[in-house]
Amino acid sequence: MIELRNVSKTYPNGTEAVKRVTVHIKPGEFVSLVGRSGTGKTTLVKMLVAEEKPTEGRIILGGWDITRIRTADIPMLRRQIGVVFQDFKLLPRKTVYENVAFALEVAGYGKKHIKDVVPQILALVGLEPKAKEFPDELSGGQQQRVSIARALAHRPKILIADEPTGNLDSINTREIVDLLLKINSFKTTVMLVTHNREVVNSLRKRVIAMEDGKIAYDEEKGRYVL
Repeated sequence: MIELRNVSKTYPNGTEAVKRVTVHIKPGEFVSLVGRSGTGKTTLVKMLVAEEKPTEGRIILGGWDITRIRTADIPMLRRQIGVVFQDFKLLPRKTVYENVAFALEVAGYGKKHIKDVVPQILALVGLEPKAKEFPDELSGGQQQRVSIARALAHRPKILIADEPTGNLDSINTREIVDLLLKINSFKTTVMLVTHNREVVNSLRKRVIAMEDGKIAYDEEKGRYVL
């Protein structure tokens, strides 16, 4: 599902953000990508969504070799990958329903498809009763649920959650992690990028740790020990 073969990324100023990384993530896996700030995690995520291109190596994602992906094909690739961020990135003047629907509208889906799909996704994330509310009427945890719902709008095969609990308290953090596990139970591949040691160690799932742009360790049912 996700394969990086000897991938490196060097920026024009000479910074080596990622150094010869080789990783294989199977379909349906739940993986935590961990490491301190500046260890290459963010650059790795940017390469996976074709926001950055590797300097060396190959990236295979869902059968696509995205190392040489054409600009015109990037929107199609991103429909296969849902991405959730720490800061939610919601549209403040749109309701919960409209925020999720917007992701489908810009992809050209018709009104009937949107009317069928959006309630299903809101039910999955537990936000059906909040469909007509605006982001500023929601708690931080609820806003992150909207962000996750929007990321799921295209029924992606892969969900990348980049520090999704960074702005949340412990209760909302647990609820978001439980939701990611629920999504994973439907065979969606989930990559959780996080600094949260407690969350990672409670999961007892695969942990890939980065340090100085390299893979420090990769363990099944691992722990965050850096």
